[in-house]
Amino acid sequence: MPENSPKKIAFDKFAQVASALGSSKRLELLEHLAQGERSIDVLAQLLGSTLANTSQHLKCLRAAGLVSSSKVGKYVFCRLSGDSVIDLISVLQRTSEEHVAEVKEIVSSYFNKCDKMESLSRQQLIERLKGGTVTILDVRPEDEFNMAHIPGAINIPIKQLSARLSEIPDEQEVIAYCRGAYCVFAYEAVLLLRKKGIKARRLEDGYPEWKADGFPTVSGTPEQLA
Repeated sequence: MPENSPKKIAFDKFAQVASALGSSKRLELLEHLAQGERSIDVLAQLLGSTLANTSQHLKCLRAAGLVSSSKVGKYVFCRLSGDSVIDLISVLQRTSEEHVAEVKEIVSSYFNKCDKMESLSRQQLIERLKGGTVTILDVRPEDEFNMAHIPGAINIPIKQLSARLSEIPDEQEVIAYCRGAYCVFAYEAVLLLRKKGIKARRLEDGYPEWKADGFPTVSGTPEQLA
């Protein structure tokens, strides 16, 4: 294949994207950015890494076209370059679940063990929302909820859930969601709610996949939305 052929150039760029995904730290960064825009300083804290190392990972993601950034004052803010990045991560996850033995084992021994009940699909949730038969529970941290969430959801971060059960209506089924397919918050929430006698299920995947599929989202605190 000639070095300057369109196919060769395209394949080289595909390889650059694949290489950018070849780091668990960078995948974790993409999960955080899928919740909304973040400064590099905050991302470093979330990653438990140094500012320098976080900046290097983000430089790699930007070079591959997966992340964009802008500077506001002395802070640099990063965001996903588009919802197609979420689709890319979802395909990576599904492919790994189907073909990588270690991932199959993790899904089987941990996630399926935590909750054997099938999750609720996004379309099923839309239908139940129309009927007013469910309560949507967002168990992500408050700042992520305020950046954007599913309309009508109530936010009780997973660490506060056991102390705030009285805020959850007990006459409806609760549908819990969190950061994505491999975030454990929703699993933990469903387990806790069921132990307390509250009917609960998980939403398939999480907030980023909901947004990437084009379903509605809202931003702001409950007071701002009131």
